[in-house]
Amino acid sequence: MSIRVRAQESNGVINIRALMSHDMLVPEDDGGPHFIETVEIKRNGTTALTANWQFTVSRNPFLQAEIDGASGDTVTITWKDNKGESDSSEVEVR
Repeated sequence: MSIRVRAQESNGVINIRALMSHDMLVPEDDGGPHFIETVEIKRNGTTALTANWQFTVSRNPFLQAEIDGASGDTVTITWKDNKGESDSSEVEVR
């Protein structure tokens, strides 16, 4: 599983786009539910956004958000799922 992240700054606002690779299985699928529960975006180590998801989010979800920041800042996106798996990706803002 992976996260592809792009973060670009314009006029003091960072536009973050992230594509997360995850099957996002619903309760009726074989093996039961398996989905991302929490997505967290941090800027320079400080939490800027936390999203709580359920199994109703589609497979390989896409997330777009805007936060205050500047070029050169570091943006980290982390997700955790209901089976304890997690992934994280860090990029420098352009």
